[in-house]
Amino acid sequence: MRDVDPPSDRGRGIGRRLFLAAVFFVLPAIAAEACPFCGPVGDSLARRRDTAGFVCIAEAAERARPDASGLLAGTFRVIQVLPDTPGRVAGEPPGLVTARVLAPVEGTAVLFGSAESPPRWTAMAADETLLGHVVTAPAITQPASERLTWFAARLEHPEPAIADDAFAEFAIAPFPAVCEAAAALAKRPLEKWVADPATEQRRRGFYGLALGIVVADGSAGRTGLSSAPLRAALDAGGGDFRAGADGLMAGILVADRSEGLDWLLDRAGPDRPVDQRQLLAALRFAGEYLSQTIPSARIAAATAKLAHSPAVAADAIIDLARMEAWEEVDAVAAWWDAAADDPLIRRAVAGYLVACPSAPARDHLARIGREDPAALAAARAAAELPLGR
Repeated sequence: MRDVDPPSDRGRGIGRRLFLAAVFFVLPAIAAEACPFCGPVGDSLARRRDTAGFVCIAEAAERARPDASGLLAGTFRVIQVLPDTPGRVAGEPPGLVTARVLAPVEGTAVLFGSAESPPRWTAMAADETLLGHVVTAPAITQPASERLTWFAARLEHPEPAIADDAFAEFAIAPFPAVCEAAAALAKRPLEKWVADPATEQRRRGFYGLALGIVVADGSAGRTGLSSAPLRAALDAGGGDFRAGADGLMAGILVADRSEGLDWLLDRAGPDRPVDQRQLLAALRFAGEYLSQTIPSARIAAATAKLAHSPAVAADAIIDLARMEAWEEVDAVAAWWDAAADDPLIRRAVAGYLVACPSAPARDHLARIGREDPAALAAARAAAELPLGR
């Protein structure tokens, strides 16, 4: 079998850039969200209002039916045009408007018309309470932290559309702005929402994170708060993916820092692969936002510990490369032989070794290349592609 020469420094540099670019493409983009545990949310009502050409109050005139594209559309009679929306264009909309809807609308609706000509219209059912919310919500040009103080009072509002909108505002806000809204969040019954298994998963994860922020912020006006509700909710969840556990774990890391990290690692044992995967997500968040309170070396060491578990090894190894935790090179290389039947782990190992600038990494690549050049070539090629895992 022909020996495979170690890659040149130039080749390694190109491979390192390709692999790290693929890592950043594949991993969740947490820097743009306050809550990476909240999942995707649509535009908030305030954003739809402030970027629309028209915002109108209307009455459903005909029942919604599928249009030519198969999407629901209904006919609405315009009652009033809201005059002070920032995106308002000149002129008046027609008396009857055909608008896309997510569900059939009966009675009053709010219409959003695009600024183009002719406008494209969307509509949603809106009673008096929701119409008032749309009209009075803070403009998107106001500072995020000030806007979130207003929306915090509407979390879990009895009107589902308002509760959804308040949640969406927090889900898309920068994490520092959410921290600045700690005093407003402290006025909400976060412990109750966290403890209630009926709380919708994404919201429960966010409320766990929010409770951690309030606990860490001693000036938020609440005394006697701790991470105990978060820990109890985790234990009660029994490793259920639907429990919002990754957000609960992030809240513990925010509140309790390194001590919280130790507690989470102790409970994420080999027999709890679901907990391990959720903790890995919380560690990504910590690496992005909590390095001032949890040393980066601690976060990398915790990730390396998770990398010993077959259930999360591939993702953990990729995370180690993303953090440039090259001191784990020998432990990562050992996975090549241990995971002979797992192409995802081998792909992660090859990518890590190519990206790692150390001499031991070159030695590991040379050994693997001598023993199984075809497998190494395939794993390296896969590691350089931004594929989902």
